[in-house]
Amino acid sequence: MMDGMTTFTSDKESLQDVLKAISTGKYQLPEFQRGWVWDDAHIMSLLASVSLSYPIGAVMMLENGNKDVRFKPRPVEGVELALPVEPERFILDGQQRLTSLYQAIILNRAVKTKDIRKKEILRWYYIDMAKALNSNGDREDAIESLPEDRKIKNFRNEIVEDYSTPEAEFEHMLFPLSLILDCAKWRSGYNRHWGYDPQKTEFFDTFERAVVDRFKQYQIPVIKLLKETPKVAVCQVFEKVNTGGVSLTVFELVTATFAADGYNLREDWEGKHNERGHKIATGRKDRIHSQIALRSIGADELLQVISLLSTYIRKKEDSGAAVGCKRADILKLKLDDYRKWVELATSGFEKAGRFLFQHKIFSNRDLPYGTQIVPLAAILAIIGDKADTDVVRAKLGRWYWCGVFGELYGSSVETRFARDVVEVMNWVNGGQEPSTVSESNFSPGRFDTLRTRNSAAYKGLYALLMQDGCLDFRTGEPIQVQTYFADIIDIHHIFPHDWCVKKHIESKYSESIVNKTALSYRTNRIIGGNAPGQYLKALRDKCSIDEKRQDQILVTHLIDPETLKKDDFKSFYNKRKEALLNRIEQATGKTIGRQAPPQTENADADGELTEEEEQE
Repeated sequence: MMDGMTTFTSDKESLQDVLKAISTGKYQLPEFQRGWVWDDAHIMSLLASVSLSYPIGAVMMLENGNKDVRFKPRPVEGVELALPVEPERFILDGQQRLTSLYQAIILNRAVKTKDIRKKEILRWYYIDMAKALNSNGDREDAIESLPEDRKIKNFRNEIVEDYSTPEAEFEHMLFPLSLILDCAKWRSGYNRHWGYDPQKTEFFDTFERAVVDRFKQYQIPVIKLLKETPKVAVCQVFEKVNTGGVSLTVFELVTATFAADGYNLREDWEGKHNERGHKIATGRKDRIHSQIALRSIGADELLQVISLLSTYIRKKEDSGAAVGCKRADILKLKLDDYRKWVELATSGFEKAGRFLFQHKIFSNRDLPYGTQIVPLAAILAIIGDKADTDVVRAKLGRWYWCGVFGELYGSSVETRFARDVVEVMNWVNGGQEPSTVSESNFSPGRFDTLRTRNSAAYKGLYALLMQDGCLDFRTGEPIQVQTYFADIIDIHHIFPHDWCVKKHIESKYSESIVNKTALSYRTNRIIGGNAPGQYLKALRDKCSIDEKRQDQILVTHLIDPETLKKDDFKSFYNKRKEALLNRIEQATGKTIGRQAPPQTENADADGELTEEEEQE
């Protein structure tokens, strides 16, 4: 497309011409469009609007012929073509309206739609001629929707009205809208039925001028995107204007493009299914989701990694080329690019899953950033076996935890993805630290706001504790993958919530990650709402754990045993906060500036209840 030239034209086309082009396959849908879904009420309202020459909105079409925007065509629902036809245009916006009109006034068979309860029904559409010519009436009341057999029945299934013959139509003055564009034969029968009565003939003349001619002369505003329109623009335009359809993902657009070359991208992703819907071959989704922590990864993320790989290699050959995985970059992918890189990208995700497993991130729920998996998978795919060496593993670990605790993957991530792939690879090969490492910063004050697992840093601390081999308070076993799932390991309070409320500990401290750790469901049931000193004793008695061993278990959670046994929340909080800061420094290789310790209000220094509180 030349700079300064428009990408579209705007004009009007007759409804007859548009529907004829649809019936011959000149105008078709791109295969990614979902099916026709309008219900009976919508169709009746649309027909009423056209009968009055009211506007029904513009339609948008894409001129076919751009070699970079090749879609597999699909005829409008109801159109049957003897042989495949290469369309002149693709309908991007207006499918529901055009399909409704095509089926109601061209197809000449009952329209398959839905009633108000979403139940599938078959309907013929008529217009009550007398009501249509009543100047005081509502045109929508003149549109009639009849069942497939054109017989109206009561609740006993008894026929109340029968319009199944032309004579019945003539008698009740019901005009079939399926003949609105060619009504000569029906009019001839109508005149014979009424014995060529001049009043009836004049009535039909009036109806033809007021209604029939409006359909024949109806003009639809058509916005035509020229074939020079770039693929990314087609996608963006479709998302903005196609309010009646579904949002178009980049995967769906690439799927449609590859389909034009005979390649089923969706099948490669989801696996192959037989006619009954049973899977008969696995897809890449199955391979990636076999890693439980990666079950939120979708097809779009796979395409992002493929884009990163292809553009990274291109940059190696041409230093002026850019690495990227934004929508525009992905839409530039050719089928050859996909086939060349998809296996390496899939392998990168599998390696990323193992990386997370090694860092004790066992489930998708506990994944700090799903977004960070994209550059991680790309980096691991490029590095290959070199990722197994100790030096490289350490660098990748530092980069990963800097991203987590610097909370750098929350927004504008595509630019960081590309930068990370280039900079981490350069770092691995002896270059300087990547910006994700140098920019990472964790503030000690952040602990006071880390209260739920919505935060990446919250999940990161949880994983670090398990990575260090924290032991369950009850069993003394390390939390590995087997115990994680079998014993329902989750994050629970150390100083129980109920105890903290009773002691008037501020929620920003009591609910902080500093006061939480990984415990099994059964262990947490024993803890209950009791003071730490009390539940520690209960655990020792119930589970036959001596005090020295219990102290060792608590230390694996970076908990000072003495502060816990004395129910000293303030000292516990300050000491554990410092220990957690040290652990973050170890993971990120970054020094964290310290602040003054928090002043937990409304609690005695030793954590004991006052006399008044004991009485409560």
